Amino acid sequence: MMEDVIINKVAQSSLVTLDLEKFYPSEELVVFDLKDHLFMELILKEKEYREALKNLDWNIYQNKNVAITCSTDAIIPLWAYMLAVTYLQPVAKDIFFGTEKEVFNFLFLKNLGKINPQEFEEKRVVIKGCGDKKIPETAYVAITKILRPVVKSLMYGEACSTVPIFKRK
Repeated sequence: MMEDVIINKVAQSSLVTLDLEKFYPSEELVVFDLKDHLFMELILKEKEYREALKNLDWNIYQNKNVAITCSTDAIIPLWAYMLAVTYLQPVAKDIFFGTEKEVFNFLFLKNLGKINPQEFEEKRVVIKGCGDKKIPETAYVAITKILRPVVKSLMYGEACSTVPIFKRK
């Protein structure tokens, strides 16, 4: 009697699956919020601000990516950000201006920028749709821009159930 053999057609296909989680920023990201150093969280008093920065334990930012922002509607003079950077630069891994989400997106896109599009030339690529980590929309936009010029086809989802995005004619 002949047994029915289950054939994994997905494994045999020429699809290349790209998991965007591999490009997830791995370094810790912390926020330096100027709001915490303002009078009534609204007014920057230069003398007090300088004194607060001077007395802050900057080691909490050691080897971390830092997002400098102000989460209130205060008017912040540009030099205030610059002064914070002079304290952060000797300890932080890197320093960026923006909210935590903006800086995270920037770091994600920076990681995606390391992709060599030629590795995907004329291939059928599936951008993995499910995972353990939330992938920002900016990453999906960026990977489409990176791969569309070179791939044979681009899909979203899982190899067994994809949504077609682009197909070269």
